[in-house]
Amino acid sequence: MKDGDSFQQARDEMVIQQLTARGIDDINILEAMRLIPRHEFVPNEVRHLAYRDTPLPIGDSQTISQPYIVAHMSAMLNLNGSERVLEVGTGSGYQTAVLCLLAAEVYSVEVNPRLAERAGDVLAELGFDNVEIYVGDGSVGLPDMATFDAIIVTAAAPALPNPLRGQLSESGGRMVLPVGDERRQHLEVIRRSGNRWQIEEADAVRFVPLVGRYGYPSTTTDLM
Repeated sequence: MKDGDSFQQARDEMVIQQLTARGIDDINILEAMRLIPRHEFVPNEVRHLAYRDTPLPIGDSQTISQPYIVAHMSAMLNLNGSERVLEVGTGSGYQTAVLCLLAAEVYSVEVNPRLAERAGDVLAELGFDNVEIYVGDGSVGLPDMATFDAIIVTAAAPALPNPLRGQLSESGGRMVLPVGDERRQHLEVIRRSGNRWQIEEADAVRFVPLVGRYGYPSTTTDLM
């Protein structure tokens, strides 16, 4: 990644005020978000807002999640650095970058070709080389690349997509995703052991819709 930049103080304050103050205590996650230049993943016109405690528009009716949600969902995956991770919804590529510093291999799927190309360019410019980005229907996952130790979905699904559930590693695979409609959503954490899946309902959230066969039609009104 690039050496220091003029936003370093803003990143340090983000980590202290938005993450540690809300209970994020994973040293690796805090360090990753202290290092990654979030402003590189947003349009120029909102760069000055890059470290605010809020989602921001990135074009094509999509958003970059607020920093706390990125850290919180990453923490739910309980990564130790050795995992193969599937990300559904590359978006800006910021969550992808965080995962690249927390896991061994990252595979990311984005339905929007423009977003996928833009994210790939930024990630390459920052020097990330342990990620592969695919354009396609993320709701069906990447069956040819399965299985995955962890899966993260960054858009709201109407229900847990069965293909993603089946692509989790049988030995301790875990997944976090938002589930719900435009009125009500919550995070779900899924853990797999053999043919048993444990599902835990967590925080109320609000994400854009997951588009695809096991998501919502592309004409669905945006949730953000």
